[in-house]
Amino acid sequence: MSAKLWGGRFDLPTNKLVEEFNATILIEKRLFPVDIKGSIAHATMLAKQNIISQEEAEQIISGLNAVAKEVEEGKFVYDTADEDVHMSIEKRMTEIIGPVGGKLHTARSRNDQTTLDSKMHMRSVIEDNLALIRTMQRVIIKRAKEEMNVIMPGYTHLQTGQPILFSHWIMAYFWMLQRDYSRFEDLYKRMGQCPLGSAALAGTTFPIDRFYTAELLGFDEPTHNSIDSVSDRDHMVEFNAAAAICFMHLSRLSEEIVLFSSQDFKFIELSDDFCTGSSIMPQKKNPDIAEKIRGKTGRMYGNLTAILTTMKGLPLAYNTDMSEDKEAVYDSMDTLQLSLQVMTPMIEKMVILEANTRNAADRGFSTATDMADYLVRKGIPFREAHHVVGSAVNYCIKNEKKLDELSIDEFRSFHASIEEDIYQDITLEACVAARNSYGGTAPQAVEIQIKRAEEICFGGLATEGFNTQFDASENTISE
Repeated sequence: MSAKLWGGRFDLPTNKLVEEFNATILIEKRLFPVDIKGSIAHATMLAKQNIISQEEAEQIISGLNAVAKEVEEGKFVYDTADEDVHMSIEKRMTEIIGPVGGKLHTARSRNDQTTLDSKMHMRSVIEDNLALIRTMQRVIIKRAKEEMNVIMPGYTHLQTGQPILFSHWIMAYFWMLQRDYSRFEDLYKRMGQCPLGSAALAGTTFPIDRFYTAELLGFDEPTHNSIDSVSDRDHMVEFNAAAAICFMHLSRLSEEIVLFSSQDFKFIELSDDFCTGSSIMPQKKNPDIAEKIRGKTGRMYGNLTAILTTMKGLPLAYNTDMSEDKEAVYDSMDTLQLSLQVMTPMIEKMVILEANTRNAADRGFSTATDMADYLVRKGIPFREAHHVVGSAVNYCIKNEKKLDELSIDEFRSFHASIEEDIYQDITLEACVAARNSYGGTAPQAVEIQIKRAEEICFGGLATEGFNTQFDASENTISE
């Protein structure tokens, strides 16, 4: 006869290899606190509904608290023979208080327990994620405000496009992170239904109060379908999806940090404590943290694919395949949080090399579009202006000149309408300042952008020294 808590049906004990193969207890140690909390709520409800006595509930809760203390003090013994966190806690609690511990499992199943635990734990993790994302966003705002006068090249196809403010560039990542924040926030809300009480798949014959346990555990309401409740892993899939998207954003930022810290760009200098050296080349200062984050992205994508593949063909309701959800999700949780924690101070401490970013923006004819816009304001159709400027750029390349180094006669050789005021229109400052449409790179537009970001991150605090406003009716920005 099997000694398992479920062993009444079996004549033979479980093969040791099967125990080790099936066991998830070592993976899900992090679930012990929430499992105990869920069990305390369940015992409390059973007593309220007179399914067990108040005295029995108090004994069970006392035993559960004793188990929690053992876990906290590092005295709890994790045994793969116990299979999972649920069986392990119930077994130890029953050893402490005696046979009455067996009444805890009345009107519930490991199927609704595991979904409950994963949701409770994930909601806590999401709260941590939201805090970490906010911290990184605040550092981005800080850097944007500190570097408002820094001009750098903006790229398309990794070719110089137009001059932009460094502040505008780094704020792009603020908004990426804001979308990540909203995805985790939305997931948190969707996890507001409590599965406890769904039992194995069909509910229970006992007069339980699922609304009461949902309230005790901080949920909005109980789930509405017991079959869906125990077979639902959407939250696990969605977490990995949100984490993968967030990591894609971190990877893009990491890629630019790697590029911009290289000797060929040299736009930024990373702090020594966020870099490593070479074992053979003494001059090297490697952006290993950014590279490491970039490298971890593949695993984050793999975790999403893994959970989707596990769930894609499962019949209702619970199947043991679902126990494979944990490793991929926990890895995504840990990897994302650690990466946010390490990347935030790296960004905060990096030095922006303003002279280099400006020189780079001054190369590559980044003001060519503004020369075309200049001609359009003279009444020349844009396509004709585009061709004129293209010819001027071709001439500059062959003669090793920049646009602003052309004489007025050289300018007029491309179009007679060009006048002396061309020079003031194609300076880097003029080109940046001219793009004052909402969301543009002009200083006034970026100030408005930062003000909006601060409202999001700090609850409506105005940005000191920023007094610009956007007039939607005029589509302009004014003091």
